[in-house]
Amino acid sequence: MPEPSRAMARPAEGSRVHRLLADLSNPKTTARLVWIVGVVSFLSAASPAFHGRVSVVTAIVPPVFPAAATTGTLAAGVVLMLLANGLRRGKYRAWLLATILTGFATVAHLVKGLDIEEASLTAAVFALLVVARHRFHALPDPRSPRRIVSLVVLGIPVATLLGFLWISVDLDGLVPGTTALEKLQEAFLGLVGIPGPVSFVEHGAATRSAIGLAVLGASLLLLIVLVALQPAAGPHRLDVEERVRVHGLLRRWGAVDSLSWFALREDRAVIFSPSGKAAVSYRMVGGVSLAAGDPLGDPEAWPGAIAAWMSEASAHGWLPAVLGASEHGAAAFHRAGLDALELGDEAILQTADFTTEGRRMRIVRQAVTRCRRAGLSSTCVRVGDLDEETRAAIVHSAEAWRDGEVERGFSMALGRLADPEDSDAVMVLCHDSSGALRGLLQLVPWGADGLSLDVMRRDRSGENGIIELMVTDLMAQAPALRVARVSLNFAVFRSVFARGERLGAGPVLRLWRAILMQASRFWQIESLYRANAKFQPEWVPRFVCFRSAGDLPSVSLAVLRAEAFLVAPAWWRNLGERARRVDAATSAGRDLGPVG
Repeated sequence: MPEPSRAMARPAEGSRVHRLLADLSNPKTTARLVWIVGVVSFLSAASPAFHGRVSVVTAIVPPVFPAAATTGTLAAGVVLMLLANGLRRGKYRAWLLATILTGFATVAHLVKGLDIEEASLTAAVFALLVVARHRFHALPDPRSPRRIVSLVVLGIPVATLLGFLWISVDLDGLVPGTTALEKLQEAFLGLVGIPGPVSFVEHGAATRSAIGLAVLGASLLLLIVLVALQPAAGPHRLDVEERVRVHGLLRRWGAVDSLSWFALREDRAVIFSPSGKAAVSYRMVGGVSLAAGDPLGDPEAWPGAIAAWMSEASAHGWLPAVLGASEHGAAAFHRAGLDALELGDEAILQTADFTTEGRRMRIVRQAVTRCRRAGLSSTCVRVGDLDEETRAAIVHSAEAWRDGEVERGFSMALGRLADPEDSDAVMVLCHDSSGALRGLLQLVPWGADGLSLDVMRRDRSGENGIIELMVTDLMAQAPALRVARVSLNFAVFRSVFARGERLGAGPVLRLWRAILMQASRFWQIESLYRANAKFQPEWVPRFVCFRSAGDLPSVSLAVLRAEAFLVAPAWWRNLGERARRVDAATSAGRDLGPVG
């Protein structure tokens, strides 16, 4: 057989090169390489330069050039590490900035000390970014006041620390005996061009320090400006017009999903189908577009709303995910390309079937009897029928009884209490014999004949069984309220607890149950299941939907943040909220007024 000609071999060789470039230009791979370049650049700039190479450079350019290049490389390295997340999501602006910075770093590595090795690496990644341009087309995230606050609050200390590290490396230029505090003050003041307390052995060293620190400060300022100039368009909290449209969908289709009313949370955004007959309610958490519950509106129009929501997520490079979808909703999201995983079960009570008789309800019956003997009683009233004094007392008591500083909940919590906007919601109030409030439930509408539990609070110093009393009285008064069904709390991983304690449960199931029992020490997962199970409810599965298994870590983190299981310190949340209000007021072009 004759040997294949070189011309015949070229296509195969070319295809291998093409596949290699395709693999390297994948956004996730490119992000990793850029992160590595950022780390290498940072370590290189923070390490002492080879004096022999520096002398070659200073023979060609003025001595201030290596100093400016060194601090510029420090800043570029940090920014490149931060850009890796945006590159992984295919962000065009992240690509553009990374391309500029790798090109700059290639030159800076040579200028700061003839670092040929680092320059070769950054040049190769620069070339890869240029070749991979077509893979990065995601739109920028909307302007985030919290991100701007983060840059100001964290960026200044980080830039100061970088300046401190750079000054500390240049030991030959400092007067002996310079303290760490003096170097830290020099770095902080030098960011804005003010001389600090550090003394240098020669004027040239002082000049190099001033220019290097000024470059570092200018880099931080440029980064803040770039973030501040991001567009304001994108997901936003419900405005008046959107709220009216959502109320219209709820009036007509609110009975479809027990979580529909929670779309009126103030931190939710909505995106409507082209026909306007359906909408997806969601919130941006990090890089995750986290929807909650089923789409609103006509189920036949759900595909249009889901497609609009997923198109927005794709255009911005966000991860689409859904928390708490019903089986019907999960099927709709699955048809749109998302996978679904059963997360737990929702406890639902049917008014016509509820009774406290029988052995299985003995615990509830005993708790109710004990509370009645203690002089406790409860009443049910629509929120719209409450007077202002009662509203104030409810809010005050609920705040006092709350477990922790942060209001938890996202998928099954409204975030406000006894608000006139929710006039059709039902409040169950438990009082003792003296008339003092001892417990409360707030349930929001679930269509015309249902209620969905929102808030459940009780005075922990009161009699055990207050919750059982309030739920039992609610079910007894439900016919008068024209309520046929009540949705209680959502029990995460309910089937694990139910099956894991049975005789014959397998080792994997027992291990999974043991892990959840440990987690319950912090998040009350098991106790919430028990609290629901005692009422013998109908269990209805709820699902979490996501694009791929690789997205699960990011989606899980977003869920924990949205449900307030992972929260920032109070001072940080207050800064972010203040910045958001200022940004919203500025965008609306109105006077700010007091911002607290």
